[in-house]
Parts: sequence; structure tokens; C-alpha cells
Amino acid sequence: MADDSVSRRSFLKAAGAATVAATSTAGCTGLTGGGGGGGTLVYSRGDHPQNYDPQQTTSGEVAKVTNQVFDTLIDFKPGSGGELTDGLADNWDLNGTTATLTLKEGIEFHNGEEVTAPDVKATVNRFIDDGYEYFLGKNRSGYSSVTFGDWVDSIDASSDYEVTFELTQQYAPFLRNLAMFAAAILSKAQIEDSGSNPDDQADLGTDPVGTGPFQFEELDNENQRVRLSAYDGFWGDGPNVDEVIFKTIGSNQTRAQDLINGDSNITDNLDAQSIQQVDDSDTASVVQKNGINVGYMAFNHARKEEFRDPRVKRAVTLAVNRSAIVDDIYQGFATEADQPLPPDVLGHNEDLEPYPHDPEQAESLLEEAGATDLSFELATFSNPRGYNPSPIQTANQIASDLDAIGVDVEINQFSTFGSYIDYTYGGRHDACLLGWYTDNADPDNFMYVLLHPGVEASELSDDQRHISFDEKGNASNVSAWVNKDYVELVDEGQTTYDDESRREIYLEASQIAHDNAPWMFIDYAELIRGVHESVSEDSYTVSSVGGPYLELVEMN
Repeated sequence: MADDSVSRRSFLKAAGAATVAATSTAGCTGLTGGGGGGGTLVYSRGDHPQNYDPQQTTSGEVAKVTNQVFDTLIDFKPGSGGELTDGLADNWDLNGTTATLTLKEGIEFHNGEEVTAPDVKATVNRFIDDGYEYFLGKNRSGYSSVTFGDWVDSIDASSDYEVTFELTQQYAPFLRNLAMFAAAILSKAQIEDSGSNPDDQADLGTDPVGTGPFQFEELDNENQRVRLSAYDGFWGDGPNVDEVIFKTIGSNQTRAQDLINGDSNITDNLDAQSIQQVDDSDTASVVQKNGINVGYMAFNHARKEEFRDPRVKRAVTLAVNRSAIVDDIYQGFATEADQPLPPDVLGHNEDLEPYPHDPEQAESLLEEAGATDLSFELATFSNPRGYNPSPIQTANQIASDLDAIGVDVEINQFSTFGSYIDYTYGGRHDACLLGWYTDNADPDNFMYVLLHPGVEASELSDDQRHISFDEKGNASNVSAWVNKDYVELVDEGQTTYDDESRREIYLEASQIAHDNAPWMFIDYAELIRGVHESVSEDSYTVSSVGGPYLELVEMN
């Protein structure tokens, strides 16, 4: 019998969210680290989003910034694989369908107002309640369904420091979801000041007010920079620097050189060549850690009828030399993937192996499926992401390998990640390169978020293999793949609180995904960061879940 009560203590013991791209080079900033504290920390990255409302984005680039400005009710312990720790709440309990959290008293937003339960209720309602006056509506991100979805039935915020969520069902990932960047707690006052028209709520994206270690100072879109200043009233550890600047440098090599020169302190998502640059320097070093992520090519089952036949998808996978992508293009900073769940996540099936590289078998499967004249468009982003540091090279390798067996692939390259997400989440692709960093180290964050259609299993037929983009309720399932057995298993995993029972469920679901190949599984990547010697040793912690925890960084 499954245990339907999960306490804070058990969650603290348990160990187990999006993402990069774009253009241009920002100007340089000289660095002056304070003795034992202070100074400016410059974080260079590959993209510059212009909206920093955590409820309007799926971008990991936005999360890097908003995680400095906002707090969540529960947090992940820095450097852990998903261990939960205190956030704005210091006590929590999930019992059946009731989640109760107690807020810490005296924590203030950057505008000086104390955080209370009504702020939590307003935050959640803005994201999911179409009856709320300040509901974000069409402008909300797909994280609304991922974070709270249809699982929150009601919220009791009648007490200033206690919040009670009544759920529509047992929902195992709920406490972990409260630690995700999209669950950042907003100021009720700022929500209401922004107005009830979702299109008028721009202030929350360009001048966000949170409770985090840094407060928002400047969004410089012309120079592709974001500037934050230390918040002296922060309730937790740090911050240890006076300000943080996020600047954008699209080129990996240029960004690596910027780090080596000391014009930035930390950088991420480097490719093999730029990693070597940093490694060979005297002033910076490479820090790496096991990542909890997956990179893949999604087949659009709704748009391309041939992809509804598993033989066609297996043929495409067999034809592509994925070990060459991992070993030669990514240069060993990743391993080949064979299922949606990466290693170190509950339910990863160690009995599965990557599809081999077998062009002859691929041709045979295409003949068997009557798809010898297969052709399709492959959409790709341009700038590096951790799970795919060289997207154009990856796309070219795929196209070349498929051309060798007579499959014509047209590469459709996007220069900005925002337009790419609009295109792929809108279902206009035949196939597309994507990937996912975990938001909460829970298997549901992969299995439901990326491959569940977001509809009830009872609405699906036994032989259904796709769903239209208009009908599916899960925006991040860009493959529009359907398998009723898989859906039933993932639904069961959501409502099961016992870890061992959940493990068995996800082992079976992983097998179904492997066999049906809704994606071409490509890689599980290491987390790679470049760190300049101006950063005090051991003060920067690379985390596979949450973060970056820049409030802990000290400058030499």
C-alpha cells in the first residue's frame, strides 16, 4: 500500500529547469572585487531575453536572473541533486490532497512590504485562475500547467503566515514544484498595480520586485545587459557582492576570451573549443558536474504522418551517428541518451541502451514502412545550450547521415530562441532540436512535462498515436505524441507517494518511450561552467537543480 503522507523531514532526505541561446556581444566591464566582500560579479551568457516575469517564460536564461530577484516557498540546497531546503517557508507538509506551508515572519519584498499568505495566493491565482481579476491569461507560460496545472483546487490564505493548498488529487511532485523558478512568489501589490489587462502587466517583466538577494536595477536592451544590486534586507545568506551584471556574448569563443581576460567572472554553455580555451588559460578554469538534462530531436506526430509509425522514427535514429555527435561535436562532455529520464532521476531504466548506428537496418525499416521517399524540415536554434553546445553542427550531422540513406532534410535555422520556441511550441515544425534541464529533479518533470498530451487517458483510444496541437493541453510536448499505456503510467506516477512504487512505474514508462521513439534521443550533458580566478575558490557552487546561487559568490 502506498504511503499517502509526505513530511518535510522525509523530503529533506530525498534527492531528486530551461535554457539558452541568441546573439551579439555586450561591452566590457572592469572588475574590482572587494576584500572579503563587495565588488561586481559579471555573468556572461549567450542570450538576452527582455521579459523577466517568471510566469511569462519557459527560458532558463530568464530563470538565471529571476532566481536572484525572487524566492520560492521551498528551495533546493545549492550543489545538491534536488534536496529540498527552506525558502520563504520554514515548515511544510503534504498529506493526501492537502499541502500546508508556514511562512517565515518578517521577510520583506524589495518594496518594503512584508511577505504574507495573500501574496502567495495572488501569485498562484495570477498563473492559473481565470476567475481572478489579475489573471495573466494568454500571456502566461506553459509552466502554469507544469507547476500547478489543474491540481490546485483551492488556496486558503486566511492566516497571514500559513497557506493551505487543497489539491484535486494526490500529486507527488507538488512540493518540488513549489521550488521551481516559475513558482517564484510575487508581490500582490505589484500584481494589482500592474492592472487587470494582461497586456498591461509589463512592469513585472521589466522591473520585477521580489524578496531575493538582489534587486532589479536596470534592463539595458540596447547593450543586452541586466544589472542587479545587492539587497541589504535579504533574509538568507549573502549577498557577498555589491552588484551582478548579466551580459550577452553570442559567440562561444568570444565569451570564453572575455572570461580569460577578466571582463567576466562566470560563463556557461561553452562548446568543446571554448572549453579548451578556458582550460589552457592561466586565469580561468572549467568546472563541471553531472547534469540532470536530456537533449533530443522531437518528431512532430501531428504534422508529419510518417512519424506516427515507430519504424520510421527508429530508422531515422539508427541512421544518425549519435556517438559522433556526442564524442566528436560535444567532445565527450555528454553521453548518449536512450530514454527521456536522465541518470540520477528516480525511474531511469538502466536496462535500456542507445539505439546503435546502423544505416542498413535503417534503410530496411524505411522500406518495410513504405517511407523510402521520406523528407522533412529540421528546425534548430543557433546559439549554444548546455545539452546542445553546437546546434548547427548537430543539425548538419543529422542531415548528412540521413542523406546517406536517401532521406532529405531541410535545416531551418533560427537566430533567436524566443522565436524558435514560438515556432516549435506552435507546432509548425516537422522535427526540431530541443532539450530540457530539470526544474525539480522529479521524474514527472520529464515524463509528464515533455511527453504527456495533457488530456485524460479516458479521452484517448488504444491505438491513438498523435494529438493535434489545438487539442493537447501540454505546450511543452512538441512531439504531439500519444500512447495510452504511457499516459496511464505517468498519471499513476503522479498520484503515488511511495518512491519504490513510483520507480517501478517510471521504469515501465521509460521502456515504452524508448521503444516508440517519440524523439531521437541524443544526449545527457555535463554541466560546464567557466570561472575566472577573481572568484573566491569554492564560493561558486554549480547546481544541477535551481540556481545559480550568486548570492554565495565572493570576489577575491
